[in-house]
Parts: sequence; C-alpha cells; structure tokens
Amino acid sequence: MSSFSRNRPLRRGVLGVFIVVGIVLGLFGASAPARAVEPKPTIVLVHGAFADSSGWRDVAATLTAAGYPVQTFDNPLRGPAYDSALLEKQLSTITGPVVLVGHSYGGAVITNTHDPDVVANVYIAAFAPERGEFVQGLLNPLTYPGSRLLPPALQLKIVDDASVPGGKNVDGYIAEPYFHEIFAQDVDAATAADMYAHQKSAALVANLEPSGDPSWRKVRSWYLISGQDRVIPPALQRFMASRAAPGRTAQIDAGHASLVSRPDAVSAIVLAAAGA
Repeated sequence: MSSFSRNRPLRRGVLGVFIVVGIVLGLFGASAPARAVEPKPTIVLVHGAFADSSGWRDVAATLTAAGYPVQTFDNPLRGPAYDSALLEKQLSTITGPVVLVGHSYGGAVITNTHDPDVVANVYIAAFAPERGEFVQGLLNPLTYPGSRLLPPALQLKIVDDASVPGGKNVDGYIAEPYFHEIFAQDVDAATAADMYAHQKSAALVANLEPSGDPSWRKVRSWYLISGQDRVIPPALQRFMASRAAPGRTAQIDAGHASLVSRPDAVSAIVLAAAGA
C-alpha cells in the first residue's frame, strides 16, 4: 500500500461523514426542495506544480466510493493557456456534466478552462486569477507576505520540452531538504518522501503568463483555504476566494498539500459542489 493511504481508511471514513454533513449544511442550508434525480457529474482532478496525480489518491477513492465517476488530468505544467487547452481536449471525451477540481497551480488551469459541460469549479489552496493576473504577481510578498517558495528552496533546471521552440525550457522545483517543511509540513516523513519522489517540475514561464478570462465568472465555484499554507499565503487565498467563490468558501487547519493531509475535508467540499 502506498504511503499516501497508510493508516488512513478508518479516520477518513469516520471524519469524512461528519465533515461532508457539516460543509453541505453550512454552505447550502439544512433543507432543499425535492427534484428529479440527475446523472452524477464526472469529477476531474487537476494537480498543481511540484506534484502529480498520485496526490489525489485518497480523495479519488472517497469520491468513487460515493458513486461519482472520477478522472485525473496529467497536468503538463507548461502554462495556463497550454495546459487548459489539453484539459479541454480531455473534457471533450466526457459525456454529461463535469466538476473541475484544481489544487495550487491547477487552479490557474481550471480558471482558464472553458467547457460548456463544466457545472462547478472547486479550488483547493489554489490560484484563482482574474484576467491579466499571473501566479508570481499574485505571490507578491509586499501585498501577501508569508510564502516560503523562494531560493534556495526553489531551484531551477533545464529540461526537455517539446511544447516550446528549441525543445528546451527552464523549470522550477522544490529542493529535497525543503520539500517536507514547505509543501506538506502536516504529513509524516514517509508520505513526504513519496510526494517528493512524484514531484513534477513546472515551467518558469507558467508563473509569468497572464491569465485569460476567468471561468469562475460564469461557473459556480467553491474554495477550500489551507490556513497553515507555506506556499500560497492564506490571506491571498481568502482574497481570491472572495472573488471566485463568495459564500462557498471554507477553511481548514492544513498545509499546502491538503489533498494529501486532509483528504476528508477536500472530499467533503468536492461532494458539496458536485451535489449542488
């Protein structure tokens, strides 16, 4: 069994039930009018920088157990326009409604994804930029201090990249000595080591590319803030949530990788959005 799932099933199952009930009641009220049964949406999970789809393992298992079709998107981490175009291609193969869930930089990707079948966006400690904003600009330490995603923790390397002229690109990644304490301080050492082994580097230009028209202007969105985040300051998350998901925002005591450390809470808000 992967270290992502070790010693979690009972805790996730018990806590998940209570958190799902609490968030659903808190966001939508205790009662709702009866309506015809509709097909469940497909939930597409979009990872961010310095991670891959394996981080969604526990969340995906919970959503699948709840009866939802679940897919993951292998995010290239090349830039919002390029990545969202590939995501839209994947969405074109899905029949019926879709719920998009983005973590971290994955939020910038779902923000730039425009598909008529998307009925909800869910941001998990994620970027939710307005048109013209970009990741590095949002992380301005003068406005929202607190991010520890800085050198020497943040390192650069040259990588092969067929998506750009010349076939080479400059990518950023988190150096191993800093990964646990910055990206996922609230998981055990074995889990952090597994996450580091699955780390995908992100193109430097992905942090500098201006965002297009935000999908959250037309698609109802939810936001789960990580209150102990060392990558995206919680104050910045609250600001973005106030624009993208007013009235549909929750906060938990978690680090940046809440999808791994708190899959119960992450699954709860996704289920709330999917069932709305």
